[in-house]
Amino acid sequence: MLQLLPAEPGMPVDEIDTPSLVVDLDAFEFNLDTMARLAAAAGVRVRPHAKTHKSPVVAHLQMARGAVGQCVQKIAEAEVLAWGGVTNILVSNEVVSPRKLARLAALTRICTVAVCADSSRGVALIETAAKDADVRITVLVEIDVGAGRCGVAPGWKAVALARQIVDSPHLNFGGLQAYHGAAQHQRTPEQRAASIAAAARLTARVVEDLKHLGIECSIVGGAGTGTFELEAASGVYNELQVGSYVFMDADYGRNKPALPFQNALFVRATVMSAPHAGLAVIDAGHKAVAVDSGLPLVWQRPGITYVGASDEHGNLALAADAVPLRIGEHVMLVPGHCDPTVDRYDWYVGVRNGRVERMWPVAGRGAMS
Repeated sequence: MLQLLPAEPGMPVDEIDTPSLVVDLDAFEFNLDTMARLAAAAGVRVRPHAKTHKSPVVAHLQMARGAVGQCVQKIAEAEVLAWGGVTNILVSNEVVSPRKLARLAALTRICTVAVCADSSRGVALIETAAKDADVRITVLVEIDVGAGRCGVAPGWKAVALARQIVDSPHLNFGGLQAYHGAAQHQRTPEQRAASIAAAARLTARVVEDLKHLGIECSIVGGAGTGTFELEAASGVYNELQVGSYVFMDADYGRNKPALPFQNALFVRATVMSAPHAGLAVIDAGHKAVAVDSGLPLVWQRPGITYVGASDEHGNLALAADAVPLRIGEHVMLVPGHCDPTVDRYDWYVGVRNGRVERMWPVAGRGAMS
């Protein structure tokens, strides 16, 4: 069931229905501008990750500020963006289902699209899909630079896979996917610097090995919100696949030093019960906010802590010196993890100066295929 519009442009913020997904437009635009400025100064391209925002509207705002395209993790996300007018998309993930690869091949007729592979079998499946559709598909070799997830081992196996792509009659070799996801959430700068230095060394070695064979990497992609400045300064990466910077969340807020972005994404909730001193219950539980990266923070309400959730309820603990919450009062929550929280909603409510300025659909919500 499509969720009803929680607000309308022009209405006061106090009238937004809850729970709802609210974007502070000033902070959001600050984040877009900051990333564009920092990437330009470093001389690297930005290819933001749409798994965060799931919105062609946001994608176009990023590309208007110089982003070369978008990353996605799923074919369905790529389709939403392509149908929304985004012209350059990288599926930064492995796709092996023939049915999904047929959909990917179809997208090459309306936009520039690429996909990743980390096995000979994966490359062969993409080749078959491209041949059947009579198109060419660009493929990047994903290498494991420390994340311990997908990716072929750097070295001769990665080189052999690139060679297979180069020799395939319906494929183009696009470069390397070298993302170290775990490093994004390491808390100290020393930890993050060590992880990305190691990833850059591994990646550089593969780039050099390929160059000796006359194979150029037009894309060397990776990075994320937690480490983008390190990849940008490495001299190895030329594309940054940042995602969460547009909104930020409580988990990234734990990184030290603080990242140069502002909290722009909130879940707005209503106090529905205050059964006794020290406790208030809001209408935002598991179904309203993701808790996989920790519980949300209560925004700008000192002494009030989100301490537990059930499906439709969130419990707030109030310190003795906290300003009490009244039934019907609203609070703003900073999600622990922005990506899956966004996926719970059909609409963004964009606010500025105390009023609703715009509504955007979360067009890629639930795009898992």
